[in-house]
Amino acid sequence: MASYDPRYLAGVLFFNAQDFFEAHEVWEDLWSESHGDERRFYQGLIQAAVGLFHFGGGNLGGAAKLYHSARDYMRPCGPRFLGLDVDAFWRRMEECFRPLLAVGPADRALRPDPAVIPVIALDPAPDAWPDPEEYIGDDG
Repeated sequence: MASYDPRYLAGVLFFNAQDFFEAHEVWEDLWSESHGDERRFYQGLIQAAVGLFHFGGGNLGGAAKLYHSARDYMRPCGPRFLGLDVDAFWRRMEECFRPLLAVGPADRALRPDPAVIPVIALDPAPDAWPDPEEYIGDDG
């Protein structure tokens, strides 16, 4: 068991529920206070979440750009960071984005296959999970 920032965990819960907008909102708050590799890591997670949000909403050009920039942000963090198997996460993201990356944004009907959208698992597991609803902003 491990202790993580509850905002990180709340974002993980939103991400795993495929509520990518709320995941990005929670992580953005955490990102603004971070430095170094942690800042890059959170930026990568934020952009991965927003990329999936755009992919699901049909903004395929934006989704593809964010896929690449998110990966670039997380690359220096190494294969494991803050309990996340970064390599496994990106293998799953690549599987999810493969149809978009193969055909490009021209196929406007293309959407991510929910069965291959990554799920974030942390190892070690957190000591406790927060109530993610506590991290939704006043406008949420």
